[in-house]
Amino acid sequence: MDDELLELQRQFEFAQQAKSSIRLSDRNVVELVQKLQQLQIIDFELLHTASGKEYITLDQLRNEMVTEVKRLGRISVIDLADVTGVDLYYVEKLAQSIITDHGELMLTQGEIVTESYWDSIAEEINERLQECSQIALTELAAQLNVGLDLIASVLEPRLGTIVKGRLEGGQLYTPAYVARVSAMVRGAARGITVPTNLTVLWSSLQNLLQEMDGASGVAVDGSFFQSLFNGLVKGGEILGSVRAGVHWTPAVFAVAQKESVDSFFSQNSFISYDVLQKLGIPQPVQFLQSRYPEGKPLVTTFVHPSMIEMLDAATEDALERGSWSDSLSLLPPSFTPQDASKMLFLCQSVQLALKSNKAHIFGDFYVLSSSFMKDICDRTVKELEALAVSRSLGTVKPGDLPIANAVKAGYDSSKLSESSEMASDGGSNKHADKGPKKKKGKATGNTLANQSESGADNQEHTSTKSKKSQRKGKDTSSQTSDSKQGSRKESLKMKEDNLSSPSEEWIMEKITALVPDFEEQGIDDPETILRPLANKLRPTIINTWMEKRKALFKDNAERMKQLLDNLQKKLDESFLNMQLYEKALELFEDDQSTSVVLHRHLLRTVAAPMVDMLLHDLDEHNKLKNGVEVQESPNSESISLSPGDRSAISKSFPGALANKALAVVEALEGKRVETFMSSFRAVTEESGLPLKKLDKKLERTLLHSYRKELTSQVSVETDPVSLLPKVVSLLYVQVHHKALQAPGRAISVAISQLTDKLDESACKILADYQAAAVTLLTLSATPDDEDSCASDRILSKRELLESQMPALKSLVSSAPRS
Repeated sequence: MDDELLELQRQFEFAQQAKSSIRLSDRNVVELVQKLQQLQIIDFELLHTASGKEYITLDQLRNEMVTEVKRLGRISVIDLADVTGVDLYYVEKLAQSIITDHGELMLTQGEIVTESYWDSIAEEINERLQECSQIALTELAAQLNVGLDLIASVLEPRLGTIVKGRLEGGQLYTPAYVARVSAMVRGAARGITVPTNLTVLWSSLQNLLQEMDGASGVAVDGSFFQSLFNGLVKGGEILGSVRAGVHWTPAVFAVAQKESVDSFFSQNSFISYDVLQKLGIPQPVQFLQSRYPEGKPLVTTFVHPSMIEMLDAATEDALERGSWSDSLSLLPPSFTPQDASKMLFLCQSVQLALKSNKAHIFGDFYVLSSSFMKDICDRTVKELEALAVSRSLGTVKPGDLPIANAVKAGYDSSKLSESSEMASDGGSNKHADKGPKKKKGKATGNTLANQSESGADNQEHTSTKSKKSQRKGKDTSSQTSDSKQGSRKESLKMKEDNLSSPSEEWIMEKITALVPDFEEQGIDDPETILRPLANKLRPTIINTWMEKRKALFKDNAERMKQLLDNLQKKLDESFLNMQLYEKALELFEDDQSTSVVLHRHLLRTVAAPMVDMLLHDLDEHNKLKNGVEVQESPNSESISLSPGDRSAISKSFPGALANKALAVVEALEGKRVETFMSSFRAVTEESGLPLKKLDKKLERTLLHSYRKELTSQVSVETDPVSLLPKVVSLLYVQVHHKALQAPGRAISVAISQLTDKLDESACKILADYQAAAVTLLTLSATPDDEDSCASDRILSKRELLESQMPALKSLVSSAPRS
């Protein structure tokens, strides 16, 4: 076989060297090739070389390219085009096909590289790495003139086999160096006991390596440390947890963390989120909920259910006692108002009380029972009633009342409106059943109920109305009253709507006074509970107060009507008697000293009870008119007031009535009855209670009644001393037709006035009896205890007087009558 092959080679060589007798030109060859292609004898593609003198097939070009690449290991496409002499276009086209067919080849950056080339390069890199312990990929890429990604992708599959090293952060490290750095990372991480940022640790290790290795030290990237650290954590050589890749929490710290949280929470039943944040726990709510599922998260604190039960029990106890509870004061100081508010809504008793409207929450953490709030309302209403009473009595100024400025001007008139109308209506109804004189008095009497509309116009209207009523009777009064009634009722209704209502600030002050616990517990900020509570209670206080006042006005109306009627009757009777007694004083005008005694006696005995009755009933009427609840008083005729009481009651009257009442009180302490009578008439007219004037007919009637009464008293009198004044008074009625009211020390003068009217025997009987009576009174007033006969003398004098009593009584029947 070999011999035949050698023979064929010799023949082929001979044929090539033999000179043809027929030679073809280059052009003929080209035409011949084209003809062969047209005849499809050559059915494959032929390529011209760059010189244009040769043809080459694609397969040959492929073979030549593969041969050249394998020979060199790495060659650019441009160099292949130069070597093969074929246009670059066809070389690039075949390069893609060659790479596809040959897996050990790769095309990168216009170059075809074989795997064997990279193996040899890896061996060179490994030799160099073992010498210097570290090589940067950027340096290798620059040396090999390839991209950084390419050199990294080539080296990664060869690490641990051809290249004995580790690739981290663009650096190649030897295993020994990796073990050294890994030991440093392990030691540093194990020495950390608190949460640490790993970037700070890597910076410290880099500085340490540079100090250890000096100028020849390897620059280690932080990612290399991080990679070694992650491997140690994954392998369990370092215990702890990493958050966000760089925040390292050692296991020992986590254990201490949990133990600290457990200890605090178990001892206090709560823990603040700030405590956990100081311990380095970033999400305290989630941490606590996962560790204590039974706990309840609040705004700033996490609590155990036992604390909620404690607050629930304390609040429930306060509600059952009808009191209030400051939830924040029951909790530790670290709790905020928002925490207390949220805890309250976790308390079952509070929720039930809120649903049943038995409790209210103010300022987030104050729980007030409805009964406690009702008690405040009731006590505040009582305070308002007391202020209204003080206002009606004049003991408090209008400016001191808890009212808004807008309604202060109408306070006096509005607060009396309803009772005034009722009293006025009651008076007018009564007019229809009485005679003309009574109608005159009652028409004027309505001014008492309307006198609260203060001012000069009202006073003038009252006076004018009274005078016209006395002259014309019912017609003029009715016209005046009817013309004013509609407008007055409308005005009073408007004022009733704007009735002086307590201001918010006043209610806040009263709440502070009624509940001193608020101030004792340091509740200084009014916005926390006082103002909201005042806003809550104010409508209820106003409504309750108005309802009570309206009910009281309604109840007082009938009493006012009856009081005025009774007072008018009693005043008419008393004042007529006073006028009757006054006439007797004319008999003693010549004797100034006796006149003063008689005037004062009449003022003390007759005028004083009349004034006391008037002041007492007017005061009661004033209170009823102002909506004050007044207890049923005893008979005003039996009322006895001191001068101080009279002055105090007079000052409590409104407007001009107070001044005129004070004038009456002063006149009562004076020496002249005329002054008193004038002042008394002024008061009664101002009060709308006109008094009857004593005429001749009434005087005769009263004298007849007075004489009849005195006669009856004289006939049954058994006291010898008391008999004398009655006999003298009866004699004056018979002789002078005057009703004399004389005290004991004026009896002698009164008897002397009768000497010219009685016979001599009668005068002697009176004189002797009066002398004996004076002696008896003197002995009784100043007894001499050392005188054993004093009692005998008193007894003898009394017996003497008693023996003379029949003679004295007989003077009444025998006295002449003028």
